[in-house]
Amino acid sequence: MNKTGLTFSIDSFIVERGKIKEFVLAIGDENPIYKDLSYAKEMGYKDIPIPPTFPTVIEMWGGLDFETIIQELELDPLMVLHGEQEYEYLDEIYAGDTISCSAKVTAHVKKRRMDIITIEVVYKRDCEVVLISRSNIIERKG
Repeated sequence: MNKTGLTFSIDSFIVERGKIKEFVLAIGDENPIYKDLSYAKEMGYKDIPIPPTFPTVIEMWGGLDFETIIQELELDPLMVLHGEQEYEYLDEIYAGDTISCSAKVTAHVKKRRMDIITIEVVYKRDCEVVLISRSNIIERKG
């Protein structure tokens, strides 16, 4: 069954400095703009910005985690690979921002022995789109 058009519910997320700090510690990013508010402001930011791949945190804490994706798309978790991931930033996202998201499957292609599913997530702050992410999920068929 083609999954194109399927939508996902994602709760709003308040970006917290502590979550940003946890994330950069986990990925080993030493850039002080993610930990030091004074330094971030010296560098021209209004607050601590999120790192480029932080939107994954927003999705997961908002309810679009691996288990939800597997369940909603009816995939075999043992046969799933994470394919391409891209982020299109339209504005900075900072600590203190409340981000709302909408997610949907924008493509479902069957190739050889694989299903390739593209999920697009639109992130908004105060009704303004600030980011669009696209990810490909690949399910290998035995």
